[in-house]
Parts: sequence; structure tokens; C-alpha cells
Amino acid sequence: MSNPTVRAIVTDIEGTTTDINFVHKVLFPYAHAKLPDFLRANAESPEVAEQINAVRREMGDADATLGAVIAQLLHWIETDQKVTPLKALQGMVWANGYQCGDFTGHLYSDVAPALRQWKGAGKTLYVYSSGSVQAQKLLFGYSDEGDLTSLFSGYFDTHIGHKRDAAAYQRIVTELDLPADAVLFLSDVIEELDAAKQAGMQTLQLVREGTQAGTVHACVTSFDEIVL
Repeated sequence: MSNPTVRAIVTDIEGTTTDINFVHKVLFPYAHAKLPDFLRANAESPEVAEQINAVRREMGDADATLGAVIAQLLHWIETDQKVTPLKALQGMVWANGYQCGDFTGHLYSDVAPALRQWKGAGKTLYVYSSGSVQAQKLLFGYSDEGDLTSLFSGYFDTHIGHKRDAAAYQRIVTELDLPADAVLFLSDVIEELDAAKQAGMQTLQLVREGTQAGTVHACVTSFDEIVL
């Protein structure tokens, strides 16, 4: 695919830059195992306490015990819920894992060379993922290819809106201060691409292993098929 009108690229992570298995078989189990002890050890710190109280609000129980909060968080991990305080707390736990060298952020081999090429060609690069901004920065900061965070001009998570809601993409376009059709959104999820297209963005589906190609959006199987 070649499109010289693209000035900015917004990329999803899971299933797009990164194998879904890394998230579901490495990151989620790590958080599930480490989160209880992390919360017990750090519940009094302001940053953690803020998220614990946010969980209580989500639960509708301002007096929920720490044990009940932990149980709720583990349930959300097990059912892959996109809950903002969970994402924030997972990011804190993953930070320890990355910094200790327990794992590095998985990237498909075609991703880093393409990102560097696009950045060198003057395109501005952004990430939009349901994982927290902190988790996004950790994945690219401790990636298989080293620290790639300098390639990105910004990051968006569920604070900007749900990834299947066109309004979230409209807010991103406003933040980027570009015409919507100058922004290309990359994702493996058709419903996300539909929402981005409704907001006026250009769209491209990444059809990685295990992904079903749709019929509405143009498709590629790797970043190196995208020529800008």
C-alpha cells in the first residue's frame, strides 16, 4: 500500500505490533501472580492508593477491603476487562518485570525497521492501545529491539475513550491537530478500524497469524508492506 497523504500514523499494539500471545501468556499471568503482593506492599503509597480507590468506585463499594479489591482485580485480569485502574496497576507491576529483566517487550520483526523508516521520512508516530500509557512506554522502552520510545510523539489509552468508539478517534485527531484523512490507523481489529474510519481516518488492517481479514479495510500481513 502506498499513500503519500499520510502525515501521522497511530498504531495499535496487541495483534498489530506485538503477538497477542505475549500479552496473554506473559504479561497477564505475570500481573496475576505479582499483583496481590505488590498491592499489599504498596497500598499506602499515594500512586497505588489512588488506583485502589478507583477500583472501589468501579465496584460501587467505597469500603471494600484490600482483599476484595485484589479479588476484583484478579477477576478482571482473568476475564480480560479493559478497566482503567487495572491497566494502571498492571503497568506498575510490569515496570518491575521489565526493569528486572524478567521479560522484554515483544515486537514482530517487521515493526521496528518500519517505524524507524517512517520516522526518518518525517511521519509522526503515535500509539493507541487499551493498555495504559505507562504499559505502552514500557513495552517499547524495553522491547526486543531496544528502547524505541524516541520514535513516538505521543501515546493514547482508555482515558481518550473506548477503542471501538468513533468519538475516541475524533479526540485523537483533535489532539494531533491534523486533518483526519492525514492520519493512518493500524489495527488487527475490524471494529476499531470501523470506528477510526467513522472519524475520518485512513485505516489499514494487520492480518497477523490468527487474524481474520475483513472486507471493508485494506489489509497487509506486515509493516514492510506499507509504503508511505
